[in-house]
Amino acid sequence: MLDSVEAIKDFVIRGKRKEAVEEASKAIAAGADAAVIMKEGLIGAMSVVGQKFSSGEFFLPQMMIAARAMTEVIPVIKPYLVGEAAAKRGKAVIGTVQGDFHDIGKNIVKMMLEGAGYEVVDLGVDVTAEKFVDAVRRESPDFLLMSALITLTMESARRTIGAVDAAGLRGNVRIGVGGAPLTQKFADEIGADFYGADAYACVETCNRLVH
Repeated sequence: MLDSVEAIKDFVIRGKRKEAVEEASKAIAAGADAAVIMKEGLIGAMSVVGQKFSSGEFFLPQMMIAARAMTEVIPVIKPYLVGEAAAKRGKAVIGTVQGDFHDIGKNIVKMMLEGAGYEVVDLGVDVTAEKFVDAVRRESPDFLLMSALITLTMESARRTIGAVDAAGLRGNVRIGVGGAPLTQKFADEIGADFYGADAYACVETCNRLVH
């Protein structure tokens, strides 16, 4: 079984979607533990991909295709996950802030969160502060995650946090921000709970905070 899990992990890292799905199907048919495939194969693969991205060995396209490969394997193993492995780790509302229409980074975070066991409510792009607030009120998520890829839209993140605070919901949710122009300093300045330098860092922080 370990050989199959390693093969799945390798296929996901290289973004080989068809091969990863086929290997996962064979492994399940042979009696492999779906939870091991999830933890060692899929989450393990995305951990490697995240590290390679952070070090500059991988770029956005490689990270995107690996994340897509991971999400295609999940339906194969999901029916066989039981107990803790099948349970949702938490819930996140995610969106790109008002005035910004970039969604690649957000989509990668979404896929990695789903692969790690989170329920993700994706609000899309150009999301107003009011829409974020409505979603927090409606969904009661553990996390509110905002992406901003343009310097001019960074202030939208500040306005959203202010709106969540004004709505009396700030104590109910942890807020994370990320995107190319953002920094830890800016996240601290606007009152975010954390800053994710990349998708991998964001998911790792969510994993730490959800407990």
